[in-house]
Amino acid sequence: DKNNLVPFVKKLVEHDFEIVSTGGTKKYLDEAGIKTISVEEVTHFPEILDGRVKTLNPYIHGGLLARRELPEHMETLKEQNITPI
Repeated sequence: DKNNLVPFVKKLVEHDFEIVSTGGTKKYLDEAGIKTISVEEVTHFPEILDGRVKTLNPYIHGGLLARRELPEHMETLKEQNITPI
């Protein structure tokens, strides 16, 4: 259900968030005039298995799960060229 997605995402963009999205949601947001980044651009890997596997990737999960207060986590991200999310 994408009913309230556009207003929510517009607020995120107003606060300088970049939006990473997959398939149908990316298309929906793009059509609403919201600039998005394809998850494939982040993972360097296509969606597979009819879209069932999209974000299971260190570029996504490493960026999400790194603890920013731990210098060793941030150093690992830097070494692996992973952007914090």
